[in-house]
Amino acid sequence: MDETHPENAGWLKRNKLAIAPWIFLIPALGFFAVYVVLPIFESIWLSFYEWNGLYRPDGTSTATWVGFDNYAKLWGDPKFWISLKNNVLWLVLFMLAVPAGLLIALFLNQTVIGMRLYKSLFFFPFVISQVVVGLIFGWFYNPDFGVVGSVWKALFCEETVNILGNATFRCTRSAPDILSSPEFATYGIIAAGLWPQIAYCMILYLTGLNNVAADQVEAGRLDGAKGWRMLWYVVLPQLRPATFIAVVVTVIGALRSFDMIAIMTQGGPFGSTNVLAYYMYETAISEYGERYGYGSAIATVLFLIMLVYISYFLWRMYQDEKGGR
Repeated sequence: MDETHPENAGWLKRNKLAIAPWIFLIPALGFFAVYVVLPIFESIWLSFYEWNGLYRPDGTSTATWVGFDNYAKLWGDPKFWISLKNNVLWLVLFMLAVPAGLLIALFLNQTVIGMRLYKSLFFFPFVISQVVVGLIFGWFYNPDFGVVGSVWKALFCEETVNILGNATFRCTRSAPDILSSPEFATYGIIAAGLWPQIAYCMILYLTGLNNVAADQVEAGRLDGAKGWRMLWYVVLPQLRPATFIAVVVTVIGALRSFDMIAIMTQGGPFGSTNVLAYYMYETAISEYGERYGYGSAIATVLFLIMLVYISYFLWRMYQDEKGGR
């Protein structure tokens, strides 16, 4: 082949370093295009139709073009605004995972006996399934046999024993059922979601603390920096990459929250814990008389919100790399 087409062999030889990465990337890009990019455009296209997911006997779709009607319906849909408000609430409260993860990482970065055991215990929430976390907190919040109910009985109830020796409790007020309360259910689910998210941020900060320059810490001590001043002026600037990644994954986790809600409340009570992802699923798949077009409109709105954030994230990353050159 080199003798008949020497110019081709020469081009391949000159560009083999540029071609080699694409040989490994093309399969992954193919899967990404088929299973991520194409479904996104399919969902956006479907949001302009009214469709129940059925086909005629001849194989043609029953979808009807409605234009922007699905988006107009969203504007007047109170369930959509409740879901959007809950997404914002998730986003705000989920950011508590970043400073909490930092504080735990600073504690676990100490050299004391048994620290490996403590690290394993704090790392545990990150490796278990979100479904398991939801079930654990569902039992935790149970007012009858959960931790919340037991603590409530200890604080507000008096135990009495009847003549048969059976113990009963007389309470001044009933224990709160957090997951059945429209006012508190969302906060209870967010608290459950924060448990593994704090563990993830902790791992990021532990990795960052291992890369903190010892000479800068020593220089700070010579200048009299200690405690909060050492943390603020010496340690935190070196943890900027870890903080950036922690914020990014936390925001994305808050926007795509679904599994906790599906396990703990299924959007209830009365739709008060719905978020956009679960409301989309409920509308397009679970609801009687499936509304794929309307569900796709909800998914498109969520996609646009995440697109704005991801674009900002990529722009910031580009600016940081450009400034570091």
